Amino acid sequence: MRKTLYLANPYGFSAQQKQGPLAALVEALDAAGADVWEPFARNDPGERAGGNWAHRIARADVRDVRDADGLFAVVNGCPPDEGVMVELGLAIAWDKPTFLFRDDFRRCSDSDVYPLNLMLFAGLPAAGWEAYWYSSVEEIADPGKALARWLRGETLPGR
Repeated sequence: MRKTLYLANPYGFSAQQKQGPLAALVEALDAAGADVWEPFARNDPGERAGGNWAHRIARADVRDVRDADGLFAVVNGCPPDEGVMVELGLAIAWDKPTFLFRDDFRRCSDSDVYPLNLMLFAGLPAAGWEAYWYSSVEEIADPGKALARWLRGETLPGR
């Protein structure tokens, strides 16, 4: 049985990004062996029927993060998207395996080690966190990186 992987990302707000980087990520994660839960496909923000549409979508996304086996977060931007940060925080709090994707070359941190706010790395092990960090779509297929090992059923080191 394939593990479910919630794809926390801001790409679904743009038709062009849905067809470009989002489609490429979904395809690569699926090819790696994940059952990808992409929130824009599961809970279309364009469906704004009724006064509580935003709350309904937000709660559905929270349920999906809770119910997924792990989370793959797109952390581009300085700072990264606020919704992605909430989803990542929930996954860390629920002790879900988390994987970070950033193909944005900018550094957004005071740390000499971490390229982003150190809290984003709280779900990764202190030693070897780089195996959970992806800087290209092609890297997702790397059998030695943490995502591929987790999808194969290997036990990953704790935080």
